[in-house]
This record gives sequence, structure tokens and C-alpha cells, in this order.
Amino acid sequence: MIKALLLVVDPAGTWDAIVQKKRGWPAILCVYVLPLLLLACVAEFYGLVHWGKPRGFLARVETLSNSEALIFELLQLCLMLLLVFLGARLVKALGETFHGRNTFPQAFTVTAYGLAPVFTLRILDIFPGVSGWAYWATWGIGILLTFAILYHGVPRVMLPDPPHAFGLYLMSSVFLFMMSGLIRYLTFAFLKGKFGKLEVLIEKVVAHLPMLQSFNKIHF
Repeated sequence: MIKALLLVVDPAGTWDAIVQKKRGWPAILCVYVLPLLLLACVAEFYGLVHWGKPRGFLARVETLSNSEALIFELLQLCLMLLLVFLGARLVKALGETFHGRNTFPQAFTVTAYGLAPVFTLRILDIFPGVSGWAYWATWGIGILLTFAILYHGVPRVMLPDPPHAFGLYLMSSVFLFMMSGLIRYLTFAFLKGKFGKLEVLIEKVVAHLPMLQSFNKIHF
């Protein structure tokens, strides 16, 4: 989380430090991405269980059971990890389109650290008031900060030819914008109760797993 703040305050200097460390993608995943995502998931889990979110046509605030919130957060965690890995693949492919010879670790570094504001601002989802337009506002602020961070990160990590640098930055930003926006829509729709069949499936899973039923009795 500190690294995410540094990327916003001093993007150029922070990117230079990241490049010098030359961490592989497994290290970035374990040391940086997973802890940040888990922190956001734990925060939102607590909010969903204790304070809830406005749901349904009448936007009535409803809480989720421990098991329902856990399954939702696990699904969201998988989507976020998919965003990072698929995003890295796309950024690498874009680099090759612009005549670059980039590695997957380079693309993963750009994607993982570039999306830091989006991941960090998800912590605000803990509050029930972060719904409707506010739910989109936090993502919007995060993705705008991502654009600013990538502007400094793409040329330093991907090392494109100067004539192709802005094109690679722009296309990478657009793809991450669309992918993260789609995931945000899916989670927004679920919390609004628009995925009724998925909720029924989750209820059936909970009903057939005694471990999840016991998890519902735990007070956090």
C-alpha cells in the first residue's frame, strides 16, 4: 500500500526504484499484489457482513452472511488476479505490436504496479455509502491515477522506441481501463442483486457445505 502511495506522489522516482530491483513476476505477485488485494477483500468482507450495501430495486441496505461475503470476495479476488495476468499478456502483446521485444515479467510489472490505485481504493468499499455513483467514482479516480502512473512506468519498464512510447502507453491504458471497468460492473451488478441465479447457486453451495455453515456462526 505504501508503494501505491509513492507511485502517486513520486511516480518517476518510484518506478526507477522498481526497475532497479528487477523482481520477477512471482515475487511481485506474492509480495505486492496478493497482500494489497487481500487487504481490500478483508475490508469489503467486514463491511458487507456488518453494514451491508443497498441492494435490489428499492436499494434497501442488506448485509450478507459470512459465507456469502466470503464466496463473493473469493470470486472478486479471482477476477482481480485474472485482470493482472490477462492485462500483462495484453501489454506484452501490445509491446510486440509496436516492434518491442518485451518479456512477460516486464509487462506484469507495468500492469501490477500500474493498477495499484484501483486496488487500493477498493478498500473504501468497506463503507455502505460507497454504492451507486460513489461505487463508480472510487474506480474512476483509481483508473485516472493508473493512467498517470503508467505514463511514467511504460517507458521505464517496457523500454519502447521513443516514437512508439506514447502509442504503447495509450493502448495499454485503454485496455486496462476496459478490463477493470468490466470487472467493476460485474461486482456492482452482483451487489445490486442483478445476478439472481448466481446468488441462488451460492446459497446452494453454502447449504451443502457444513464448513461454510459453521463459518456463518463466527462473529468478526
